[in-house]
Amino acid sequence: MELEKQRKEMIGYLERIGYLKSPEVKKAMLKVKREEFVLPEYRERAYSNMPLPIPGNQTISAEHMHAISLETLKLKPGEKFLEVGAGSAIFLPYAKEIVGKKGKVFGIEFVKETYEFGKKNLKRTGYSNKVKLIHGDGSSGLPKEAPFDKILISAACPDIPTPLIKQLKPGGKIVAIVGTPYGDQNLVCLEKTKDGKLKRKTLLPVIFVPLRGRYGFKY
Repeated sequence: MELEKQRKEMIGYLERIGYLKSPEVKKAMLKVKREEFVLPEYRERAYSNMPLPIPGNQTISAEHMHAISLETLKLKPGEKFLEVGAGSAIFLPYAKEIVGKKGKVFGIEFVKETYEFGKKNLKRTGYSNKVKLIHGDGSSGLPKEAPFDKILISAACPDIPTPLIKQLKPGGKIVAIVGTPYGDQNLVCLEKTKDGKLKRKTLLPVIFVPLRGRYGFKY
């Protein structure tokens, strides 16, 4: 009950500061239990509005970043969504709650340990049969399931990978973190117009872990 109260208080806070605006995003963030997507030792700090460590040397983003990303994506019922760098996998349930039964949600995670963590979280919370989490190179997208209405890249990339732009529907949108590893990064929104032209807008500075894979950073 205490964590439920904290969840409601966090949602109220995000509304007051203007990060959370739409009823569908609010409903999704109230329903999905963030405490089920963090490590047990951080459960009581699930609603601290800060990134928290997860397996694979990765992090789960702060609540305000999830709210900003959801509000920028503007997911709609029936849409097909892809998240690259799914991490704890919490964003997949958020997206599924908004796109509904007719919508499809996919996530790709490069780091095996992180993927296994996300997979367990989805199974425990009852979302494993509602969304699909894949272990692989998300920077190359998911050609078999393309095209997508919306794509989120939840890790910093040198630039938005060309394969993901190609897998985006006309009229679709990519929200991504673009910059250097662990610094000088910005949240960027790229829209593909109905006639295939690209419109790009820089939203705000952020700090995320680097994207791995062919079109990510090399280690």
